[in-house]
Order: sequence, then structure tokens, then C-alpha cells
Amino acid sequence: MAAVYSGISLKLKSKTTSWEDKLKLAHFAWISHQCFLPNKEQVLLDWARQSLVAFYKKRLELKEDIVERLWIYIDNILHSRKLQNLFKNGKTINLQISLIKIINERVAEFVLSGSQRSISSVLSCCQGILSTPALSVIYVAKQELMVTLLSQLCQSACRQPEGAVVAQLFEVLHLAFGHYLLIQQQQVNPKRAFGEVIGHLLQPCLVLRHLLSVGQWTQTGQGQLRQALSRDIRNQIEAMLRGGAFPPELLPSYKEELLEQQQGSAKMGAVKTLLTPINTLISKVVATGYCEPSLHATVVASSVALLYKLFLESYFKEGNQLLCFHVLPKLFECLRISYLQEEQSKVLSTSDWTTELLVVEQLLTAVVNNNIYNIAADKIRHGEVQFHFYRHLAELLINHPQASVPAWFRCLKILISLNHLILEPDLDDLVASAWIDAEVTEFRSKKAQEVLITTLFQTYAKLRQVPRLFEDVLGVICRPAAEELRRPAFSSVPSTALSDCLLELPPNQILDTWSLVMEKFQSLVLPYLLDDADMALKSLSLSSVLYCVMFHMKSLDSSTPLPVVRRTQCVMENMLSGLVRPLLHLLIGPQRPEVGLWQQQVSDSALLLAYTWAQVDTMLSLHCSHYHSVSGALPGTALEVTNLPSLLPSVETKHWKKIEKLTAQFDSLGRYCLEQLYLQKMKRTLMHASWKSKEALQTLRYDAAYILHSGKASLSQRTVASWDGHVGSVNALTYPAAHWHLIVSNLTMLISYLSPDDVRYLATVLLRNLPVSEAQENTADEGHVVTLEKLSVAILHSPLFPEMQNLHSVFLMCVTEKCSSILVAGAQRDVSLLRQQLPWLFEKDHTILAHWENRLAKVGPEDIESRGEIGQKLLLLVKSDFPIELDGGQLESILRLTEVISALQLDSLLAPYHVHCFLLLLSMATSKLGSACCSLTLKFLRTCYRLLGYLQRGKSALAVFKIMYASDIFQIILTSLFKASSQFLINIDDPSWLEFLQDIGTFLEQLMQTLIQLNLSLVLNFGKIITFLSSCKLSTMAASGKKLKKQSCLGRQLLLISLTKLCRVLGTFVKEQKQPRDLPEVLPELLQQAILRTGAVLQLCSEPSAAGWHLTLVLLSSATTLLEADLSQSSRDAETEISKVADAVPFSHATLYQSVHSQILSELPALAGNIPSFQAALQFLTLFFLAPELHPQDLSVFSSTFDSIRRVLKDPEVPIQVIQDMEPHLGALFTQMLAIGTTEDFRLLMQCVLQGLDVSNTWKADLQAVSSAITLIKLLLSCPLNGEKTSLFWLACPQIILALTLQSREACQEQSLLLSIVGPILDVLALLLRQGEEAIRNPHHVSLVFSTLLTVPMDHLKPSEYGSLFPRIHNVLFSILQCHPKTVVFCYTRRATER
Repeated sequence: MAAVYSGISLKLKSKTTSWEDKLKLAHFAWISHQCFLPNKEQVLLDWARQSLVAFYKKRLELKEDIVERLWIYIDNILHSRKLQNLFKNGKTINLQISLIKIINERVAEFVLSGSQRSISSVLSCCQGILSTPALSVIYVAKQELMVTLLSQLCQSACRQPEGAVVAQLFEVLHLAFGHYLLIQQQQVNPKRAFGEVIGHLLQPCLVLRHLLSVGQWTQTGQGQLRQALSRDIRNQIEAMLRGGAFPPELLPSYKEELLEQQQGSAKMGAVKTLLTPINTLISKVVATGYCEPSLHATVVASSVALLYKLFLESYFKEGNQLLCFHVLPKLFECLRISYLQEEQSKVLSTSDWTTELLVVEQLLTAVVNNNIYNIAADKIRHGEVQFHFYRHLAELLINHPQASVPAWFRCLKILISLNHLILEPDLDDLVASAWIDAEVTEFRSKKAQEVLITTLFQTYAKLRQVPRLFEDVLGVICRPAAEELRRPAFSSVPSTALSDCLLELPPNQILDTWSLVMEKFQSLVLPYLLDDADMALKSLSLSSVLYCVMFHMKSLDSSTPLPVVRRTQCVMENMLSGLVRPLLHLLIGPQRPEVGLWQQQVSDSALLLAYTWAQVDTMLSLHCSHYHSVSGALPGTALEVTNLPSLLPSVETKHWKKIEKLTAQFDSLGRYCLEQLYLQKMKRTLMHASWKSKEALQTLRYDAAYILHSGKASLSQRTVASWDGHVGSVNALTYPAAHWHLIVSNLTMLISYLSPDDVRYLATVLLRNLPVSEAQENTADEGHVVTLEKLSVAILHSPLFPEMQNLHSVFLMCVTEKCSSILVAGAQRDVSLLRQQLPWLFEKDHTILAHWENRLAKVGPEDIESRGEIGQKLLLLVKSDFPIELDGGQLESILRLTEVISALQLDSLLAPYHVHCFLLLLSMATSKLGSACCSLTLKFLRTCYRLLGYLQRGKSALAVFKIMYASDIFQIILTSLFKASSQFLINIDDPSWLEFLQDIGTFLEQLMQTLIQLNLSLVLNFGKIITFLSSCKLSTMAASGKKLKKQSCLGRQLLLISLTKLCRVLGTFVKEQKQPRDLPEVLPELLQQAILRTGAVLQLCSEPSAAGWHLTLVLLSSATTLLEADLSQSSRDAETEISKVADAVPFSHATLYQSVHSQILSELPALAGNIPSFQAALQFLTLFFLAPELHPQDLSVFSSTFDSIRRVLKDPEVPIQVIQDMEPHLGALFTQMLAIGTTEDFRLLMQCVLQGLDVSNTWKADLQAVSSAITLIKLLLSCPLNGEKTSLFWLACPQIILALTLQSREACQEQSLLLSIVGPILDVLALLLRQGEEAIRNPHHVSLVFSTLLTVPMDHLKPSEYGSLFPRIHNVLFSILQCHPKTVVFCYTRRATER
């Protein structure tokens, strides 16, 4: 043993042993259990440490790879499980300070030179030491080592290294910060902690936090981990700075430095201590050299916000507001903007301004959130020290406007919120730089500007100083400036803010503001307006201000004080005589050879004021009886006969004619206001007593025509911008949208006075501006702006549109004309021949009404020949070769138009338009379809037949049957579809084909129902329909049993659907006739023929192929309808004794029904996946039970059906919601099953129920068995039971209640089962209590139900779960109280006895 010991020691210390051998021997000694050394672990660790110390002290020369391997050796020891086990067993291993020092030195070397030699191993060693409590204690003992390490690590990270070392470095940083925070918390000397943090850690930590905040390393590997680690390190830096720079013990020092020095009190003498923490802190922050120059400014800025936040978190409390404020100016002085001179705005770039203003915003937000600024306390106690600072900051912001920076607006907004007096001395400059003259384009800056303007109005409204604000606003507007570069002062947001403020102001304040604007206008603009383009622009700006004030003020009424009314009347008179008329006289002066910008701006200004004055004058006249309009009273006045508006007093008609001629040259605000004046005149005319006179109607028609025609040229150009809805923003681009908005919003009034040509023009514009693509629809839906497309869509979907019958009909005819033109373009023959064959394609709007009115008037009830003429011609065209063929592009064009037609209410059309539209749609549906894809073709056909269905349900549906027989329509449609389906390359189970079949079936069913409802030659029409269906090619091929191609299979499905709908409609009609003598004798025979033909086709469709056959929805629906009709016919035959006739067969397709029944039972679980198919299958099974003649003799129909239903109920693939939706159909099926089932069958059913309710099913997680048993009970309770079955059920009721109680208690332990199991159990219990009012006599059973309610947990449920369970519990309780009131007394007595 001694030899082993001495050999290893000597070889490790020997100079002759190579370092390769030493490292191998040391590694062997560490891992080997055969090497025995006293204190081996400490010896080996010390050997490696001494070797590295000697190397770094230059006492030993080693190769780089040997040094690296020594570090790796130490790292392996520190991370070894063996070492951890030794620590667990209580053994002590000491680390020498020399190892810690060389680790720190290596990190420092990495900081200085960037050399990554051995740095990965060094960091790993450091991580091993810090993550092992027994080793990291050395850093606690030598705190300066931890400070040095932390400082060097932060500086290393600030060098922004790359690669794998990043993850290691931040892991070590995280551990080091954690240890230092523990040391800091145990520090008893706060000044020492302050010195450590400020002297060594502050600067690198601030740089590191900034780099982490901007996401410097988030794009490297392990992104999610890096984000979490980055967040943790930032939090640790903040905690370290809070604990080191702002500990509670240093609060007196901060007070001494900030408050006593500020006061400069002679009594206090010199500063008590030499510690000036805030100055020391700031000097370190603003010092240079600790980071790259390009980062210095942003690091300082982010540090200012952080330090102020930490200061407030540490020291803010009631009474310390002044202290917390005094830190603010000192930190603010760290920012570059604090020492900018007035002309130095361009020294900083926009990004620099953004960075620093964001910091200022954070500082001011902290002041607001912590209520640091108290206006009264600052003024009375502190000599307005805070106010002066904020005032200085406001001057700085206003002298250096930054409209492109959102934070600049937000800072100003906060200053206004603090105290409006801060900004009031510079209010005019604020209004100019932040509002009137601000060039704001970026979205976020606009939003910030809007908030600032809104705050400005709200503040001065609360102070009742809106006139003071407007004085500065008007002063800015009237300043010499390039007005053409200015945006409208009162656009959307300022107008909204002003309107909200005016509602809060008293009338005198509003009148003061109004008078102030007029005074400025009259004194500063109007005298210098002639031929001055700049003044013309200023006049338009002031006019928009007046418009905003007058339109958004509160209206006067009869309760308004008389002095306010008189003052308002004076202001109105002054405005008319001193402002509106002078402006209008400028327009009607001598004509200039050239019409330019001056005339446009003056006309815009004058007409805007004229329209505003007229609107307000009318409003005041209507609402305030004390107000006397200058234009006279509205009602009872004689109307002038004139073609020009005369809205303003003392303005002659000839002058208006000149103004109208001038405004016609501009698509601008003036023309829009002139239209508003015409509209105002119409309203005033309609309020006169003699508005129905000939002269008044003539004037109304002229005014309406002028309004419509005024923007005709602009609407045809279609170069239109969206409009925000505010009058001030109407210009050449937005005028078309504003004009169309004016027409649309007043359409109900205008439409009555428009000529037919104008109505047609209106319909054309409406159709042209409807979105024709998805991109246009998406554009129309964006935002709250007004566009031509959005307005047109609003008219189309308005409930008032059908009420405007003339426009509605003309618009429909415009759409149909476009459809007709597309159809004519697809003509395969001479157009003149097409005009003879399909004349309705060439009918125009003005001819449709007269043509069809005459045609319909001539058709009498006996006029069979003329009635069938159109139908027979169309049928011949369809059978031979239809003259129109549509390609894919034409189909898409017509589809877009049919979408427009779909939005119209076709059920309210007049008879001529109804007939025309029906024939057009029928022509479209029967046209030949070219090489378009099947999906597009089917969509087109579905749309056509849906629209035909809408027309068929309309009030004028009878008009169609005056010119065509229903049977002809039936033949035309099916003949066309048979030919079209032969070209479809689509599978019979394709979803689009199945939807198409459903739509066709719906239309044909409605057609035949309409035939019956209107009693239109039933025998004739149904006879022709059955003859057609029996003689068509597909029907004869089906009868012969020939094999059909896929395309023929599609046609056969169409034939089957048609026959099915015929059987359903005719069978229902025959069945509902109470007296057989009321029914034509032929109809039952026709029904029998239809049944036979349907059965033959269905038999062929259900023939099994080589791969078998499965039931589709079409087959199921047809089989169900056929069986229902057959049952109805059999019962009728039995009643009328027709069954005695030799050829009368009760069930002519018994084999088919039995085959379908057998297939349903085998496929029922699969059919449950499709709700329509499942519903049809259940209906067939229900009908099958009504026909005992069809039941097989060797099989129990009850048992086989019940087994299939159980398989469905227990199938986990069938959703519970499907079963719940199908409960009514399942209940109807069970009713028929129990009607024919024996007592033994019922016993079997009850046995299955009780087995399913066995609590062991819940323990085995067989929830489907439990759920199916609960569903079976609900179904049984929905069926009428009688005789022995009733007795058996109620005898088992106590056992059922007990089982349900146990199931509920078990299920309540799992919250996931509350809705799926407990809810249905509560439903069943409520049903049992209600229906068992007489049968349940034992109070104990009712008490069990009550106890079940107590076990349902109602706490901590989601709202949806609570909303589902609570009504059910309430239902059970109500059932107990209503049906078993004695039980309540029983329970109360028993509990009283127990007590």
C-alpha cells in the first residue's frame, strides 16, 4: 500500500515524468478504487491547482493543450458524482483562494484580450464551484472575490461574445448574481454594499441590462431558454441595484443630499456626512469609457428610467414626494436633450430623440402614477420647484418639436394632465407644432397626436376655458404660413373631441367661442380676402372651425333661457349679414377670365358657411319656439315657383345661378355643400303646408334631379378615395364618396321625386359600385371610412330597399340585362333567331312591365293553348339543341351577378318582373355548359335553382303558372339536367354533387307543393310529370336493367330524387284528404304508378356491386319516402276496399324494403357519423315497424333493431351530441318497437338498462355503457307504456334510482364527467319524479334523489359547466316539491328526530 502511495506521489511530483503520464496517472487515481491515498481527493485537486498556479505565475512552462487538460481535469472533479457523494457523506474538501484568483484572472484576460483559450473550461469550473454549496462558501468568505468575478463576467457579456460560450457565460452569471444577492442581503454595512455596487458593478450591469433588454442574444440557439434566462438576469440586476444603491439605511443620506442642500439652510451647516449617493451614482452613469461610444447614450437613457423606478420602489411613501421629485431633475440632466439649445434640434437624429423621449415619458408616467406632483403643496410649501422644472421641460419639448416621434406627443399629454398651466404660456406654439402645422404620417404618431388633442379639449372644457384655447387656435390659423401645406385643422379626431367638449359646456361659453371665431374671421381675413390665395385658404380653415362649433353645439329648445336665445339669434343674424353674404358677394362679383384656386377656396368657404347657417337656422326654428328665423317661419308660407334654391334671405335667384355655374367647375367641398343646400331646401319645402301643390312638386323634382346630377361626372370617373365622413375632408378625391353618401343617406326622400331615367341611372351606379371580387369586399370592410362599395352594399342589404319599389325593380332589371347580355354573347346561332326563341332576353326595363301585363291579362283559365306555348317551345329547345352555351368565364360573370340577385328580396316582385326574372333564370339554368370545371358548373346550377325557389315562394308565383304549366317546368328542368349530368366527371358521393341533389330536390318539391296549394290542374300536371318520368330514356334503361356508365348513374340519381319528391308530395296530399270523394280518382292511381316506378329505380340503384354496396343518403331518403307512400296507399286501399281488386298489391317492393332494413341494421353505427343519413335510417326503421307484413318470420325484428341501437349508443366514435340531437327520432322508433314488442322483449330491454347502470362500469371506465343505459331510460320515459310493461318499469324504478344515485356519486369525483354523466342523470331523475308521481310511493326513494343533488360539486366550475348543471339541479328540486311534497315533510321530520 505504501508503494502504491509513494509511487503516485513521486510520479506526480517528479520532473522526469511527462505531463501526459501525470495527467493519465491523476485521472486513474481519481476514478480507481484500487488507488489508496490519504485524503486522495484533496491531494489530487491541490496538485492540479498548484500546477496551474505555477504556470500562470511563470514558475512552470506548459503547453497549451496541457493547460487545457488541467482545467478539464479540475472541471471533471468539480462536476463528478463522486465529489457530490463525498459532500453528502460529510467529508470536507477545501478550495484554495489561489484557484479562485486564477479563475477570476482568466475571465479578466477574456475581457481584455478576447482570447478564448481555456475559457470554456474555466467557466465550467466556475459553474461547478458556484453550483456546489460546499465549494461556493469561499465566495461568501471572500466577498471581494465575488464582486470581482461578477464585474468581470458582466464585462465579458458586454463584449457580446458568440458561439457556445454564450450559454455558459450566462449560466455562470445567473449563479453568480444569485450568490451575490444572498451576500448583499446579509450585508450589515450598507455603505460597503453601496461602494461595491457603485464602484465595481453599476456600469457593467447597466450595459448588460441594456443589451439584454434590446434582445441582443435572443436570436442565438436555445431561443426560449435564452429569453427566460435573459429575463431572470435582468430581474437579478434590478434586485442588486435596488439593494446596493437604494437600501433603506441610505435614505437619510439621500435626504441630506437632496433636500438640505436644495434648501441651502444656514442652520443646517455643512453636510453631515461625506456620502453623496445621488451625485456619486450619476457621475458613474454619465462617465465615459465603460462601453462603446455608440452605445453610451442609449445605455445612459435606459439607466435613467431604471434608476428612477428603483428609487421610487425603495423610498416612495407618503411624505417623501418632494424627495422623489428632487431625484428627477438630476437624472434628467443625464440625458442629452437636457442641455440642448433652442436651435440644436438637428444635433440629435430621430432615433436619438425617440430613445430619450421614451425615457422622459417613463419618468413623467412615474410622477403621475405615484402622485408625486401636488399643485397646491408645490406652490404653497416648496416655492413651485416642481412647476418650474416641468415648465422648463415643456419649453424644451415645444422648442424642439418632434412630430415624427409618438413619445413627444405623449410627453406633452402627460404635462397637460399634470397641470395645464405648465403649457399655457406656450399654448399657441403647442397648437402650432403639435396640431395645426404638424406633419404626421406614421400611424402611431397619429394616434398619439389624437390623444393629445383630445386631452387638450377635455382639459379646457373642464376648466370652462374653451374660448381661451380657441383664441390660440385661431391665432395659429391666422398666422402667415404656407396654407396649402396644412392639413384640415378639424379633421376626424379633433371634430370628435370638440363635439364631446361642447356637450359639456354651458351655452354662453359656446356663444363666446362662436363669436370669437367670427370676430377673427371678420377682422383678420375677410378684409384682405380679395384675390389673395393664402387668405382664401385661411377663410376655408376658419369656415371649417365655425362648422364644427355650430354643428356640434347643443341645440336650443323652448326651455332655454330667453337671454341665451336672443344672443344666439343676434349671432346668427351677424353671421348671415357680416360673413355669409359678403363671401357670397365675392363669388358673384365680376367674372374673371381664369378660374383658379382662389375661386375654389372662397366658394368652398362661402358655401360651407351658407349650408351650416341654413342647417342650424332650421334646427333652431324647429326646436326652439322663442327663436325667430331671419328667413321667416317654416310652415304656412307660400312657395315660390323657381328652379334655383333660395335658402338664404336677401340672396337673389340670379346670384345662385352664378354660384352654381362656378361650383360646377370643381369637384370640391363647395359643390357638396351646394347639394346639401338643395337637400335642405327640399326638406323645408316638404315642411310647408302646400308641399303637394303642383308648383311644390315641380320644385322638389328639380331639386332632387340637381342633387343626383351634380356628381354624375365624378361617379363615372371611378378615381375615388375613401372618405372619413367629415365635411372638412371633402376634396376632389373624396367628393365622389361624399356625394354618393349624401344620396344614399337621403334616398328614401329623393326617390319619390326622381324621373324614370334618373332612377335607372341610380340603379346603374349602384350596380357598378358593388364589389365584384373578394379583394374589393375585403377593402370595403376595412375601417370606419366611407367608400362607394361599402355604401352600395349597404343599400343592397337594407330592409328599406324593397320598399323603394321602383328603384328595386329597375335595379333588378339592370342586373338581369347584364345576365341577358352574357347569355346572348353565348348564343351559338343567329341572334335574330334567338330573339324569336327567347324573346325575354331582349326585353328592356321600359317594355317589360307593359308586355307582361298585357300578356298576363289575356291568359284566362280556359286558355290552355297559349298557356303552354312558352313551356313547349322551351322544352323543344332543351330536347333538341339549346341555342346558348356558356364557358367558364361567362359562368363566373353570371355567378357574380346572381350573388347580387340573391341579396334582393325576390318574393315581393310585381308580377311582370317576377315572370321576366323566372324565365331568365330558367334560361340560365337550361343553357348548355361548356368546358368549365364541375365544381363551378354545379355551383352555378345550385345558385340558379335556389333563386328559382325564392321566386316560387313569392307573392306573384301564380303569374308564372299563367303562362307555363308546372309539368312543363318540371320536364324542362329535368331534361336539361339529364343532358348536363351526362357530361359531369364527378363521383356520385362527391359532396358538391350531393349538395346539388339536395337543392334540386328541394326545388322540385316546392314546385309540386305550389301546384297543390294553388290547385292548378292537379290531374293534368301530375299525369304529365309521371308520364315524363316513366318514358324518359334513363327510366326505360333502368327498367330494362342495363348496366349504366358513371354519367348515367348521376342521371339515375336525379331520376330517383325526382320520383322520391313526387311520391312524398303526392302521397302526403292523398293521405291528408279526409274524404276520399274530395280527391280525384286518378290521383291515387298516379301515386301507385309513381310508387312502382320509384321502387324499380331504387331497386337498380341499390343493386350490390362486386365490392358490395352501402347506403347513401339519397338511397335512404328515397327508401323512406317510398315506404311511407306505400304505407299510406295500403291503408287507403284498405279503407276504400280497393284492395279487393286483383291487381292491387299492398307492398309491391317487400323484398327491397327487407333488404334495406337488413343493410341499415348492419351499417347503423357507421351511419351515425352522418346526421342526415342517421335520421333517415331511424325514420325508415320506424316506418318498417308499422308494416308487420314485411317482418321476417325467422327473426325478431325487435331484438335485431334493439341490438343495432345499443351498438350505436355504446360506440365511442359516435358523439354524445349526435345522440342528443336524434333523441326525438329514437323516441319515435322506440314507441313503435314497444308497440309490437312482447313482454319478454321488454324484460330484455330492462335487463340491459340495469346492467349498464352497474357501478362497476364506472370503475372499469366503461362510460359508454353507463351513458347508453341513461339514454335508454330517457327513451323509455318518452314512450307511452301500458299494461304489463308499465308495471315492469315502475317495479324496477327503485333499483334504477339507487343505481343512478351511485353512478352520480362516482362521477362527481371526476370533474370531466359532470357534463357527460351527471347532467343526463339529473335529467332522468327529474323525468322519473314527474312521471312517477303516482308510482313512486316510498319517500326513501325520493330522498335518495335529493341526496344525489347534495353530492354535485358546484364550486370551481367553469361558467359553461355551471350554466349546464344549475338548471338541471333546479329542475329536480322543483320536481320533488311539485310532485312529491310529502317527502319534504318526511325528510324534515327524520332529520329532526336524528337531532
